[in-house]
Amino acid sequence: MPTFSHPALALIAGPTASGKSAVAIELAERAGGVVINADSAQVYADLRLLSARPSEAEEARVPHRLFGYIDGAESCSAARWAADAREQIAAAQAAGRLPVLVGGTGLYLRTLIDGIAPVPEIDPAIRAAVRAMPVAEAHRALREADPAAAARLAPADTTRVARALEVVRSTGRTLAAWHGERIGGIGGSVRLVATVLLPERDWLLARCDARLAAMFDAGAVEEVARLLARDDIPLAAPIRRAIGVPEIAAMLAGTISRDAALAAARIATRQYAKRQYTWFRNQPPAAWARTSASEKNVIVNEIEIRLRN
Repeated sequence: MPTFSHPALALIAGPTASGKSAVAIELAERAGGVVINADSAQVYADLRLLSARPSEAEEARVPHRLFGYIDGAESCSAARWAADAREQIAAAQAAGRLPVLVGGTGLYLRTLIDGIAPVPEIDPAIRAAVRAMPVAEAHRALREADPAAAARLAPADTTRVARALEVVRSTGRTLAAWHGERIGGIGGSVRLVATVLLPERDWLLARCDARLAAMFDAGAVEEVARLLARDDIPLAAPIRRAIGVPEIAAMLAGTISRDAALAAARIATRQYAKRQYTWFRNQPPAAWARTSASEKNVIVNEIEIRLRN
């Protein structure tokens, strides 16, 4: 396990288009830091534009880690990313640099900071049997095996119902019980200086719309065309579900127009931003600073003050 000896780990979090990357880069420049990605879409090499990864010019300003480092044919789990992030944080601290985490994927951040439940491998036969069940039947079985989970989960939530049922059938313990034994988190080993960007909603949604239009004009369509031309990416690969990919794919197939694809991608982006906004407003610990400021220098100045204290 790495030793986290640096006095602080900075975290810049918030919904898409909130300006996180610009704040992280500015902070890293001032503090001699390393920017470490915590966004589940930006880990993939194939979607620099559509995932809003930092540009090559921005990456040249300060060291960047875990951006575009996974091929689109692979699947990146929260556990895999957290292990990689721990290594990069330790390496930055060993070099005397400030690690600056930046991203909007709450599951990634929680896995890194709080740890992951040590659920054993599920028996393949049990998994196959559960996944073959109609969701209504699986939910009824879950009510008997894990009533609390059945009450918490929507009866039509196929993925989560199946997961809860396969865990209790395979391990004899509920998923909630396993989640009470999280391991591997670094929250107790670092001084976390976290800042959540929650700008005014109309400003945020207008930025989402403008940024997506710019992506379409700057090569996102061609980026998706190259992705779809690959024959080694499974149909179920996470990268195929990234916002903008299904919409552009439909446009390239001739089933919708460019304007319709852009409109649909804008709706998906707005919905995603709203969900992230709600999560970051309500779920992180109260000790995480929240700010509605949209001016980069104002935010960075405030973070520097907290880093020095």
